[in-house]
Amino acid sequence: MTDVQNQRDTRDVPLTKVGVKGLEYPIKVLDRANQVQNTAAKVDLFADLPRYFKGTHMSRFIEIFHRYRHDFSMPRFLDMLGCIRSELHAESAFGAMSFLYFIEKEAPVSHLPGMMSYKCRYQGRVGGEKGGSHHFTVAVSVPVTTVCPCSKAISDRGAHNQRGEVTVEVELGPFFWIEDIIAIVEKSASSPLYSLLKREDEKFITELAYDNPKFVEDLVRDVYIEIKKLDVFPKFSVEAENFESIHNHSAYACTEFGGADEAN
Repeated sequence: MTDVQNQRDTRDVPLTKVGVKGLEYPIKVLDRANQVQNTAAKVDLFADLPRYFKGTHMSRFIEIFHRYRHDFSMPRFLDMLGCIRSELHAESAFGAMSFLYFIEKEAPVSHLPGMMSYKCRYQGRVGGEKGGSHHFTVAVSVPVTTVCPCSKAISDRGAHNQRGEVTVEVELGPFFWIEDIIAIVEKSASSPLYSLLKREDEKFITELAYDNPKFVEDLVRDVYIEIKKLDVFPKFSVEAENFESIHNHSAYACTEFGGADEAN
């Protein structure tokens, strides 16, 4: 059959990225407690297209991803992008994969188990001008509770609190567990969240949060300090958004470590 995609293009316009976007697919990732976890991902996969190719082979992105779906440990994601780059004869390949990561978590007093979900993202690139370069980051978003220190200081009764979300994005260094990043964030918040709480648990969590008020700025700084103590990530960022309970807007803070910004 005629392969139109392989025909030569004469417009002299190279394309930075071509590929598939929004692919939804079942995958397996490493799980510290259970070795392997089944989940579902939403995936973007791209490669560059030289000026002389009319089109890329879109089906090959799916073929390659399908081969790797049973083991998406972090280094394997870069291996997959390398395979895309090679099979499509591209200079660079790019990919992003978002998925939910589940952890069974016991309530603090009743110890009844429930499942908590955390949003995760892999993002990477292989190739580029030097031919052998690569870049890979992992992001984990953790929902938490924060209590406003100012509200507590000025109020005769109670203090306003809200749910927040902290996202830690790290440039991959040595192997690490997603669970360790989650634990750092939850320990830095006024209190962690749980899917299942009985009355005794709710009392404990409410009082814990009230005794541990945090501004969004406090939250970001405390997480930053603990991630930096690990001394394993060449670059990372921490951002937090508090979905305010007494305002019609969110409070936000962000900081970064590594590279030129840290040197300054």
